[in-house]
Amino acid sequence: MRFLLIILLLVGTMSYGQRADFSHIDFKKADSIALVHKGASLKNLPVLTHKLTADLSSDAEKFRAIYTWVGTNIENDYSAYLRTRKKRKKLANNREALIEWNNSFTPKVLRTLVNERKTACTGYAYLIRELASLAGLNCKIIDGYGRTATLNLDENSLPNHSWNAIELNGNWYLCDPTWSAGRIVLEEDGPKFESEYHDGYFLANPAIFVKNHYPLEVNWTLLSQPPTFEEFVEGPIVYKEAFPLNIIPIEPSKMHIQTRKNESVSFAFEVPKTFKSESISLVVNNGNTNKSVRPKVELSQNVCRLKHFFDRLGTYDVHIQVEDAIVATYVVKVKKN
Repeated sequence: MRFLLIILLLVGTMSYGQRADFSHIDFKKADSIALVHKGASLKNLPVLTHKLTADLSSDAEKFRAIYTWVGTNIENDYSAYLRTRKKRKKLANNREALIEWNNSFTPKVLRTLVNERKTACTGYAYLIRELASLAGLNCKIIDGYGRTATLNLDENSLPNHSWNAIELNGNWYLCDPTWSAGRIVLEEDGPKFESEYHDGYFLANPAIFVKNHYPLEVNWTLLSQPPTFEEFVEGPIVYKEAFPLNIIPIEPSKMHIQTRKNESVSFAFEVPKTFKSESISLVVNNGNTNKSVRPKVELSQNVCRLKHFFDRLGTYDVHIQVEDAIVATYVVKVKKN
C-alpha cells in the first residue's frame, strides 16, 4: 500500500508532454546535423555530443539531433537481444536482482556497441542516456515490456524491452530509439536487421505509447490513470503508424472480441481535430483473403467510431487502416445466434 502511495505521489508531481509541445520548432536543422555526422566514431562520446549539439540552441533540438543520429547509425542486434532475454528469464523471480543486473550490464553493452556499432534495446537506451547526459539533459532508461504483433505477451511474461524518458523544459517525454531505428526480419538464414528510421516514437504521446510499452515502474507511463498490466497485454495491437497520426484506440479495450452473427462491433478511437472520417477503413481477413470495408463512421468532437456487421461465422483479423497505414489490429470471433 505504501509503495502504491509513493507511485501515485510521483505521478501527481511529474509534468509530462508530447511532441506537439514543440510544434513551433523545425527539427530539420537537428536532423541535418545528425546526417552530416553519419558514421562518426563512438569512441569519444563527449566529442560526438559536441558535434551533434554545439550549433543548436534549444534542448529539444539537441535531443532531436542525438536521437536521430542514434536511430540512423546503430544496428539492432537480435542475437544480443536473445542473450539478454535468457539472462532476464533466470532472474525473473527476483526483481531487485534483475534491476541490479540490468544496471551493471549496460556499461558492458556500451563497450560492445562502441566496437561493433550494433546493440539490443538496452544498448540503444544506454547510449541515448549517455549522449543526452553529456549534453546537460536529464535522461533515464526505462525497463519494461514491449508488445508488437510478433512479441505476444501474457501475465507471466518477462520484461523484454528498454526505452527512454527525457526531461525537456520541466516536462517528461517518452521515446523508443530501438523501434525508431528499424525492424528485425526473421528469414530462413536467420534474423536480419532492416534499417528504416521512424520518428513516431520520438517524444510520443504517452496515451499511445502505453499501448505497446509498459514500464516496470508504472509511474513511467506518465499517465495519471495507467492501465493495469493485464489490461495492457489484453489490448489491441497498435502499430508505429498510429503515432504520427496521433490515433488512440479506446474501444474495444481487448484485442480478442466475441460477437454473434449479424450483430455489429463498434471500434472507437481518439483522433486529432484535423482527422478526416473518409480516411479510415477496415481490412477484414478471414484467414484466406483480405477484404477492404468502408464501415459506418461517426465522428464526434475527437472520437471516431466505426461499426461493422459480421454476417458469417468464423474468426477474423480486423485491421484498422487510416489512409494507407494499418494502425491497430483486433481479432473478432463470430458465433452462432
